[in-house]
Amino acid sequence: MSTAAPTADRAAPGALAVAFALASVYILWGSTYLAIRFALESYPPFLLGAGRMFLAGLIMYVVLRSRGVASPSGKQWRTLWVLSIWMVLLSNGLVNLAETEVGSGLAAIAVASMPLFAGVFAMLRGRHPSKIEWIGLVIGFLGVLWLNAGGELSSSLLGLVCLVIAPIAWAWGSIWSRDQDLPQPFMSAAGQMLTGSVWMLIAAVLHGERITQMPSLSATGAMLYLVVAGSIFGFTAYIWLLHHVRPALATSYAYVNPPIAVLFGALIGGEHFSAHDLGAMAVILLGVVIITLAKARSARPVAPTPTTEPAA
Repeated sequence: MSTAAPTADRAAPGALAVAFALASVYILWGSTYLAIRFALESYPPFLLGAGRMFLAGLIMYVVLRSRGVASPSGKQWRTLWVLSIWMVLLSNGLVNLAETEVGSGLAAIAVASMPLFAGVFAMLRGRHPSKIEWIGLVIGFLGVLWLNAGGELSSSLLGLVCLVIAPIAWAWGSIWSRDQDLPQPFMSAAGQMLTGSVWMLIAAVLHGERITQMPSLSATGAMLYLVVAGSIFGFTAYIWLLHHVRPALATSYAYVNPPIAVLFGALIGGEHFSAHDLGAMAVILLGVVIITLAKARSARPVAPTPTTEPAA
């Protein structure tokens, strides 16, 4: 997926359209963490992920095919099966699992470290950070260590492990996918969600998950909100931004979503955050902002380009 800046022959979007798209990405993706928590009241974590990804992927696939978009080739499907392990099962699935023990806002804070890991993986693949990016990486990882060293997250081993693996898996999938033969972005997302739903279902079986009673209306509403608002509308707005504004602005969700998720968790979910948690979030986001601004000044944009929505 290209993240190049808009070209001169493409009509510049209106400020209102850009603001609406940014608000959609910020608010919709920022709210998914709390929606997951509400959906988990009736749906087990991996079954929730399987249902959500299957419905969203199927809807997107059918709409795209009806509009004449080519289905992935056999080789592309094989790549999508592998990619969805990182981008769906080990990212979204583990965030779901973590939220069975930790709050939605805390999960969002931990996932905010994803761009830091993406910078490390890019470095290992030959793209060395600038001095400013190194500063951002060091600051950001100090925030990650701070977050994991105490507070609510350290009291849940399951939550801590899941919220360390999830952003690492998302970052690796984002970097690895750049060298792969993939369909166009929307079809790639649909394919990843469809294949990822199968991985989620397998994980649900291995985890011993089952739904023993009728899910509540509120939990089902939250699950459908994740399908429509998080997986379809939010991602559509993000892809539109990638093609109409500079990458640094399109990917700014990385440091806007966590504070919004924390706000939703506090105001709607009744979650409480310690000075430790909020301080760690501020340090992590400072590192992410420094890296993003450094990349914006670079001649070669290298911001990670997710091929599906963020881990939540």
